[in-house]
Amino acid sequence: MRAIIQRVTEASCVVKGAITGSINTGFLVFLGIEDADTSEDLDWLSQKIVNMRIFGDENDLMNKSLADVDGNILLISQFTLFAATKKGNRPGFTRAARPDKAIPLYEEMIIKLSAHLQKEVQTGIFGADMKISLVNDGPVTIMIDTKNKE
Repeated sequence: MRAIIQRVTEASCVVKGAITGSINTGFLVFLGIEDADTSEDLDWLSQKIVNMRIFGDENDLMNKSLADVDGNILLISQFTLFAATKKGNRPGFTRAARPDKAIPLYEEMIIKLSAHLQKEVQTGIFGADMKISLVNDGPVTIMIDTKNKE
């Protein structure tokens, strides 16, 4: 499982002209799920995301978490995080989980993040053609891969 976390001052997702999710201060999280992923990956990653201390404190050091700044999360499914690019110029996506595996894990991630954050997580629509807008704060962008926990 891979996540790209972007610290934002605002972010939104639009599908077919309608806003499906919108936040102010918080994290825009792109989530990629592969066949090898399990609920254990979700547990570890959801804790990691919510407790990530990448907001500035009074000394402009990255010491504050989402809870400390009353931040929000916009979660977007992103199978292209598992693009294979070694051969040719057209990426392959064979490592990305198929929808029958990925959708339940994505939905479980929404539940876990909401529980940890103690508020509703905003989302896109799994598999839809989404238009994402954001103002990256910093910019701060962090990549996490559950297969590289050490």
